[in-house]
Amino acid sequence: MKYEEAKIKFISTWGSLGSLWGINKAMAQIQALLFISTKPLSMEEIMKELQISRGNTSMNLRQLIDWGIVTKEIIPGERREYFQTEKDVQELARVIAKERSRREIQPVIKILKDVSSIEDDGTEKTNELIKQTKALHELTETADAMINKMVNHKQNWVTKSILKLIK
Repeated sequence: MKYEEAKIKFISTWGSLGSLWGINKAMAQIQALLFISTKPLSMEEIMKELQISRGNTSMNLRQLIDWGIVTKEIIPGERREYFQTEKDVQELARVIAKERSRREIQPVIKILKDVSSIEDDGTEKTNELIKQTKALHELTETADAMINKMVNHKQNWVTKSILKLIK
């Protein structure tokens, strides 16, 4: 397989996998392109390479910046904005895990806490709702605490965390 074919295959596959970490296909493809790029890219270069519209590119770059995995790069003498992504895969995984916790797990924890602390009217169905949502709340909080503990270990956190779980 030659470079161009491998690049297209990687970007396409990464785009398809984007939904697994909570982003859309174009957003994942932009991140993949930046990930394998040897230099920061302008919006125009990204649009041309991925054959997507300016609006789609702009919106997805903004979201990637909000996620904390893409940054703007200032190149002296250039008027265009350039973009780059985190290249360290361990750091990238850490940032994604942290952001997913903030966007997805934290809101669920709040809802489960609210639901599990409803007034107990003594009925069987209310007791079951409280019991099950409390158990789910505790499990979700524990899982989130584990994720937070792992992501706060910056250096090689994935490997260290897995090894701790195995021991």
